[in-house]
Amino acid sequence: MDINGAQPGTQSCVPAAAPQHAVHSIDHYALEVPDLAVAEQFLEAFGLTLRRQTGWLEAFAADGHRWARFREGDQKRLAYLSFRCFAEDLAGIRQQLADAGATFVDDVPFDRPDGIWFIDLDGNLIQVRVGPKTSPYTKLAAGLDSTLAGERGALVRSQVQKVRPRRLSHVLLFSPNVQRALDFYRDAMGLRLSDRSADIIAFTHAPHGSDHHLLALVKSSARGWHHAAWDVASVNEVGQGAAQMANAGYTRGWGTGRHVLGSNYFFYVLDPWGSFCEYSADIDYIPAGQVWPAGDFAPEDSLYQWGPDVPDYFVRNTEA
Repeated sequence: MDINGAQPGTQSCVPAAAPQHAVHSIDHYALEVPDLAVAEQFLEAFGLTLRRQTGWLEAFAADGHRWARFREGDQKRLAYLSFRCFAEDLAGIRQQLADAGATFVDDVPFDRPDGIWFIDLDGNLIQVRVGPKTSPYTKLAAGLDSTLAGERGALVRSQVQKVRPRRLSHVLLFSPNVQRALDFYRDAMGLRLSDRSADIIAFTHAPHGSDHHLLALVKSSARGWHHAAWDVASVNEVGQGAAQMANAGYTRGWGTGRHVLGSNYFFYVLDPWGSFCEYSADIDYIPAGQVWPAGDFAPEDSLYQWGPDVPDYFVRNTEA
Protein backbone atom coordinates (compact mmCIF):
# COMPACT_ATOMS: atom_id res chain seq x y z
CA MET A 1 0.00 0.00 0.00
CA ASP A 2 1.39 3.43 -0.89
CA ILE A 3 1.41 6.51 1.33
CA ASN A 4 -2.00 7.61 -0.02
CA GLY A 5 -3.63 4.34 0.96
CA ALA A 6 -3.95 2.86 -2.54
CA GLN A 7 -3.18 -0.80 -3.14
CA PRO A 8 -0.13 -1.51 -5.34
CA GLY A 9 -0.95 -1.49 -9.04
CA THR A 10 -4.32 0.21 -8.60
CA GLN A 11 -5.66 3.54 -9.78
CA SER A 12 -7.91 6.24 -8.40
CA CYS A 13 -11.64 5.57 -8.57
CA VAL A 14 -12.11 8.74 -10.67
CA PRO A 15 -11.61 7.96 -14.39
CA ALA A 16 -9.69 10.34 -16.63
CA ALA A 17 -12.93 11.69 -18.06
CA ALA A 18 -15.32 11.40 -15.11
CA PRO A 19 -18.98 11.89 -16.08
CA GLN A 20 -20.25 15.34 -15.24
CA HIS A 21 -23.64 14.11 -14.00
CA ALA A 22 -24.37 11.45 -11.40
CA VAL A 23 -27.13 9.95 -9.29
CA HIS A 24 -26.89 10.60 -5.56
CA SER A 25 -29.00 7.85 -3.93
CA ILE A 26 -31.05 4.74 -4.28
CA ASP A 27 -34.74 5.61 -4.12
CA HIS A 28 -36.00 2.02 -3.73
CA TYR A 29 -35.88 -1.44 -5.23
CA ALA A 30 -38.77 -3.62 -6.40
CA LEU A 31 -38.82 -7.41 -6.43
CA GLU A 32 -41.24 -9.94 -7.82
CA VAL A 33 -41.72 -12.90 -5.46
CA PRO A 34 -43.93 -15.99 -5.66
CA ASP A 35 -46.02 -15.28 -2.53
CA LEU A 36 -46.66 -11.90 -0.91
CA ALA A 37 -47.88 -13.52 2.31
CA VAL A 38 -44.52 -15.25 2.70
CA ALA A 39 -42.73 -11.97 1.93
CA GLU A 40 -44.81 -10.15 4.52
CA GLN A 41 -43.94 -12.67 7.22
CA PHE A 42 -40.21 -12.50 6.46
CA LEU A 43 -39.95 -8.71 6.18
CA GLU A 44 -42.00 -8.06 9.32
CA ALA A 45 -39.73 -10.40 11.27
CA PHE A 46 -36.71 -8.56 9.83
CA GLY A 47 -37.98 -5.34 11.41
CA LEU A 48 -39.44 -3.38 8.49
CA THR A 49 -42.79 -1.58 8.53
CA LEU A 50 -45.12 -2.86 5.82
CA ARG A 51 -48.08 -1.46 3.91
CA ARG A 52 -50.25 -2.90 1.14
CA GLN A 53 -50.70 -0.59 -1.84
CA THR A 54 -52.46 -1.46 -5.14
CA GLY A 55 -51.01 -4.94 -5.57
CA TRP A 56 -47.68 -4.12 -3.93
CA LEU A 57 -46.29 -4.84 -0.50
CA GLU A 58 -44.21 -1.81 0.45
CA ALA A 59 -41.42 -1.81 3.06
CA PHE A 60 -40.35 1.20 5.16
CA ALA A 61 -37.35 1.56 7.46
CA ALA A 62 -37.23 3.52 10.73
CA ASP A 63 -36.42 6.70 8.78
CA GLY A 64 -39.93 6.59 7.27
CA HIS A 65 -38.77 6.17 3.68
CA ARG A 66 -40.24 3.51 1.42
CA TRP A 67 -37.15 1.57 0.42
CA ALA A 68 -38.62 -1.57 -1.16
CA ARG A 69 -41.66 -2.89 -2.99
CA PHE A 70 -42.76 -6.47 -3.61
CA ARG A 71 -45.38 -7.89 -5.96
CA GLU A 72 -46.30 -11.42 -6.91
CA GLY A 73 -44.64 -13.11 -9.88
CA ASP A 74 -43.82 -16.61 -10.99
CA GLN A 75 -40.34 -16.46 -9.39
CA LYS A 76 -38.08 -14.12 -7.48
CA ARG A 77 -36.53 -11.47 -9.71
CA LEU A 78 -35.70 -7.78 -9.73
CA ALA A 79 -38.70 -5.90 -11.14
CA TYR A 80 -36.74 -2.64 -11.22
CA LEU A 81 -34.22 -0.54 -9.31
CA SER A 82 -34.83 3.18 -8.80
CA PHE A 83 -32.18 5.85 -8.25
CA ARG A 84 -32.48 9.54 -7.39
CA CYS A 85 -30.61 12.52 -8.80
CA PHE A 86 -30.69 16.29 -8.44
CA ALA A 87 -32.90 18.16 -10.93
CA GLU A 88 -29.92 19.81 -12.63
CA ASP A 89 -28.43 16.38 -13.43
CA LEU A 90 -31.42 14.65 -15.03
CA ALA A 91 -30.96 15.84 -18.62
CA GLY A 92 -27.24 15.17 -18.47
CA ILE A 93 -27.80 11.65 -17.17
CA ARG A 94 -30.24 11.02 -20.02
CA GLN A 95 -27.55 11.96 -22.52
CA GLN A 96 -24.94 9.85 -20.72
CA LEU A 97 -27.33 6.89 -20.81
CA ALA A 98 -27.82 7.30 -24.55
CA ASP A 99 -24.07 7.51 -25.11
CA ALA A 100 -23.49 4.40 -22.97
CA GLY A 101 -25.93 2.25 -24.95
CA ALA A 102 -28.93 2.12 -22.62
CA THR A 103 -32.29 1.10 -24.09
CA PHE A 104 -34.94 3.62 -23.07
CA VAL A 105 -38.40 2.39 -22.07
CA ASP A 106 -41.46 4.57 -22.60
CA ASP A 107 -44.30 2.25 -21.61
CA VAL A 108 -43.52 1.32 -18.00
CA PRO A 109 -45.97 -1.13 -16.38
CA PHE A 110 -45.73 0.48 -12.94
CA ASP A 111 -47.60 3.20 -11.09
CA ARG A 112 -44.75 5.75 -11.05
CA PRO A 113 -43.70 6.36 -14.69
CA ASP A 114 -41.85 9.62 -13.97
CA GLY A 115 -38.16 10.22 -14.60
CA ILE A 116 -36.08 8.12 -16.98
CA TRP A 117 -36.67 4.40 -17.44
CA PHE A 118 -34.20 2.21 -19.30
CA ILE A 119 -32.70 -1.27 -19.62
CA ASP A 120 -29.06 -1.59 -18.57
CA LEU A 121 -26.56 -3.80 -20.40
CA ASP A 122 -27.44 -6.81 -18.23
CA GLY A 123 -31.16 -6.49 -18.93
CA ASN A 124 -32.23 -4.88 -15.64
CA LEU A 125 -35.01 -2.29 -15.66
CA ILE A 126 -33.72 0.90 -14.01
CA GLN A 127 -35.33 4.24 -13.13
CA VAL A 128 -33.63 7.58 -12.48
CA ARG A 129 -35.87 10.27 -11.03
CA VAL A 130 -35.43 13.64 -9.39
CA GLY A 131 -35.69 13.64 -5.61
CA PRO A 132 -34.04 14.66 -2.34
CA LYS A 133 -30.93 12.82 -1.25
CA THR A 134 -31.77 9.67 0.70
CA SER A 135 -28.18 8.52 1.17
CA PRO A 136 -26.64 10.26 4.19
CA TYR A 137 -24.60 13.46 3.89
CA THR A 138 -22.10 12.15 6.42
CA LYS A 139 -21.30 8.92 8.20
CA LEU A 140 -23.98 7.99 10.68
CA ALA A 141 -22.94 7.15 14.20
CA ALA A 142 -22.57 3.46 14.94
CA GLY A 143 -22.34 2.82 18.68
CA LEU A 144 -20.40 0.00 20.24
CA ASP A 145 -22.79 -0.19 23.20
CA SER A 146 -19.92 0.28 25.62
CA THR A 147 -20.55 1.40 29.18
CA LEU A 148 -18.58 3.10 31.90
CA ALA A 149 -17.04 1.31 34.85
CA GLY A 150 -19.62 0.56 37.51
CA GLU A 151 -22.50 0.25 35.00
CA ARG A 152 -24.26 -2.87 33.77
CA GLY A 153 -23.65 -3.26 30.04
CA ALA A 154 -26.26 -5.68 28.70
CA LEU A 155 -30.02 -5.79 29.03
CA VAL A 156 -31.77 -8.94 30.13
CA ARG A 157 -33.34 -10.81 27.21
CA SER A 158 -36.88 -9.74 28.07
CA GLN A 159 -35.89 -6.06 27.76
CA VAL A 160 -34.29 -6.31 24.31
CA GLN A 161 -36.26 -4.29 21.77
CA LYS A 162 -36.95 -5.47 18.24
CA VAL A 163 -34.25 -4.43 15.78
CA ARG A 164 -35.65 -2.03 13.18
CA PRO A 165 -33.23 -1.02 10.41
CA ARG A 166 -32.62 2.73 10.07
CA ARG A 167 -32.39 2.82 6.26
CA LEU A 168 -31.29 0.92 3.16
CA SER A 169 -27.52 1.02 2.69
CA HIS A 170 -26.87 -0.76 -0.62
CA VAL A 171 -27.86 -3.53 -3.01
CA LEU A 172 -25.82 -6.24 -4.74
CA LEU A 173 -26.68 -7.55 -8.22
CA PHE A 174 -25.33 -10.59 -10.04
CA SER A 175 -23.84 -9.74 -13.43
CA PRO A 176 -22.46 -11.95 -16.21
CA ASN A 177 -19.83 -9.29 -16.95
CA VAL A 178 -18.79 -7.22 -13.93
CA GLN A 179 -16.37 -4.98 -15.85
CA ARG A 180 -18.94 -4.15 -18.51
CA ALA A 181 -21.55 -3.35 -15.87
CA LEU A 182 -19.03 -1.30 -13.90
CA ASP A 183 -18.12 0.75 -16.99
CA PHE A 184 -21.81 1.31 -17.78
CA TYR A 185 -22.77 2.57 -14.34
CA ARG A 186 -19.70 4.82 -14.28
CA ASP A 187 -20.23 6.33 -17.73
CA ALA A 188 -24.03 6.49 -17.66
CA MET A 189 -24.82 7.31 -14.03
CA GLY A 190 -21.59 8.63 -12.55
CA LEU A 191 -21.08 5.87 -9.97
CA ARG A 192 -17.40 5.56 -9.00
CA LEU A 193 -15.39 2.48 -8.18
CA SER A 194 -14.70 2.08 -4.45
CA ASP A 195 -12.91 -1.28 -4.43
CA ARG A 196 -12.93 -4.54 -6.34
CA SER A 197 -11.57 -8.07 -6.41
CA ALA A 198 -10.42 -8.94 -9.95
CA ASP A 199 -13.44 -9.53 -12.21
CA ILE A 200 -15.38 -11.21 -9.39
CA ILE A 201 -16.92 -8.30 -7.47
CA ALA A 202 -16.91 -4.51 -7.61
CA PHE A 203 -18.29 -1.84 -5.26
CA THR A 204 -19.43 1.62 -6.37
CA HIS A 205 -20.34 4.85 -4.57
CA ALA A 206 -22.06 8.10 -5.51
CA PRO A 207 -19.80 11.19 -5.84
CA HIS A 208 -22.23 13.35 -3.85
CA GLY A 209 -21.33 11.41 -0.69
CA SER A 210 -22.48 7.89 0.10
CA ASP A 211 -21.63 4.68 1.89
CA HIS A 212 -18.61 2.79 0.55
CA HIS A 213 -21.02 1.05 -1.78
CA LEU A 214 -24.41 2.07 -3.05
CA LEU A 215 -24.47 -0.52 -5.84
CA ALA A 216 -22.27 -3.63 -5.90
CA LEU A 217 -21.86 -6.14 -8.72
CA VAL A 218 -20.80 -9.79 -8.41
CA LYS A 219 -19.95 -12.28 -11.16
CA SER A 220 -22.42 -14.98 -12.20
CA SER A 221 -23.54 -16.75 -15.34
CA ALA A 222 -26.66 -14.56 -15.47
CA ARG A 223 -28.10 -11.40 -13.99
CA GLY A 224 -29.91 -11.70 -10.67
CA TRP A 225 -30.61 -10.28 -7.23
CA HIS A 226 -28.22 -11.17 -4.40
CA HIS A 227 -29.10 -8.96 -1.41
CA ALA A 228 -30.28 -5.72 0.09
CA ALA A 229 -28.26 -4.36 3.02
CA TRP A 230 -30.06 -2.52 5.80
CA ASP A 231 -28.21 -0.19 8.16
CA VAL A 232 -28.58 -0.71 11.91
CA ALA A 233 -27.10 1.29 14.77
CA SER A 234 -24.37 -1.04 16.07
CA VAL A 235 -22.71 -4.41 15.83
CA ASN A 236 -24.85 -5.36 18.83
CA GLU A 237 -27.96 -4.78 16.69
CA VAL A 238 -26.42 -6.93 13.95
CA GLY A 239 -26.19 -9.79 16.46
CA GLN A 240 -29.64 -9.07 17.89
CA GLY A 241 -31.07 -9.05 14.38
CA ALA A 242 -29.59 -12.49 13.72
CA ALA A 243 -31.15 -13.81 16.93
CA GLN A 244 -34.44 -12.09 16.10
CA MET A 245 -34.65 -13.85 12.74
CA ALA A 246 -33.58 -17.21 14.17
CA ASN A 247 -36.36 -16.94 16.75
CA ALA A 248 -38.79 -16.32 13.88
CA GLY A 249 -37.63 -19.50 12.14
CA TYR A 250 -35.11 -18.00 9.69
CA THR A 251 -32.00 -19.81 10.83
CA ARG A 252 -29.93 -19.94 7.64
CA GLY A 253 -27.54 -17.19 6.61
CA TRP A 254 -23.99 -16.01 7.11
CA GLY A 255 -22.42 -14.07 9.98
CA THR A 256 -21.94 -12.43 12.33
CA GLY A 257 -18.68 -11.09 10.90
CA ARG A 258 -16.85 -8.05 9.58
CA HIS A 259 -16.21 -7.26 5.93
CA VAL A 260 -12.92 -5.93 4.56
CA LEU A 261 -14.22 -3.89 1.60
CA GLY A 262 -16.60 -1.46 3.28
CA SER A 263 -15.50 -2.54 6.80
CA ASN A 264 -19.10 -3.09 7.93
CA TYR A 265 -20.23 -5.64 10.48
CA PHE A 266 -22.75 -8.01 8.92
CA PHE A 267 -25.26 -10.76 9.25
CA TYR A 268 -26.99 -12.05 6.12
CA VAL A 269 -30.37 -13.74 6.52
CA LEU A 270 -31.35 -16.18 3.76
CA ASP A 271 -34.75 -15.12 2.47
CA PRO A 272 -37.46 -17.57 1.27
CA TRP A 273 -36.27 -17.25 -2.37
CA GLY A 274 -32.55 -17.93 -2.08
CA SER A 275 -31.32 -14.33 -1.80
CA PHE A 276 -30.47 -12.32 1.33
CA CYS A 277 -31.34 -9.40 3.57
CA GLU A 278 -28.32 -8.08 5.44
CA TYR A 279 -28.09 -6.35 8.80
CA SER A 280 -25.13 -3.95 8.35
CA ALA A 281 -23.42 -1.58 10.78
CA ASP A 282 -20.58 0.94 10.63
CA ILE A 283 -19.86 0.83 6.88
CA ASP A 284 -17.13 3.09 5.50
CA TYR A 285 -18.37 6.44 4.19
CA ILE A 286 -16.92 8.36 1.20
CA PRO A 287 -17.57 12.12 1.51
CA ALA A 288 -18.65 14.21 -1.48
CA GLY A 289 -15.76 15.03 -3.77
CA GLN A 290 -13.23 12.76 -2.07
CA VAL A 291 -10.96 10.72 -4.32
CA TRP A 292 -11.18 7.29 -2.73
CA PRO A 293 -8.07 5.08 -3.19
CA ALA A 294 -9.81 2.21 -4.95
CA GLY A 295 -8.01 -1.11 -4.52
CA ASP A 296 -7.99 -4.43 -6.34
CA PHE A 297 -7.81 -7.07 -3.60
CA ALA A 298 -7.08 -10.80 -3.83
CA PRO A 299 -10.29 -12.86 -3.43
CA GLU A 300 -8.95 -14.72 -0.38
CA ASP A 301 -8.16 -11.40 1.33
CA SER A 302 -11.18 -9.30 0.43
CA LEU A 303 -14.45 -10.82 1.62
CA TYR A 304 -14.29 -10.79 5.40
CA GLN A 305 -11.85 -10.02 8.17
CA TRP A 306 -13.48 -12.37 10.68
CA GLY A 307 -16.59 -14.49 10.95
CA PRO A 308 -17.77 -18.03 10.27
CA ASP A 309 -16.95 -19.91 7.08
CA VAL A 310 -18.95 -18.83 4.04
CA PRO A 311 -21.83 -21.26 3.33
CA ASP A 312 -21.88 -22.70 -0.17
CA TYR A 313 -25.30 -21.20 -0.89
CA PHE A 314 -24.08 -17.63 -0.25
CA VAL A 315 -22.83 -17.13 -3.81
CA ARG A 316 -25.55 -19.16 -5.54
CA ASN A 317 -27.61 -17.25 -8.13
CA THR A 318 -31.02 -18.89 -7.91
CA GLU A 319 -32.10 -16.96 -11.03
CA ALA A 320 -29.35 -18.36 -13.25
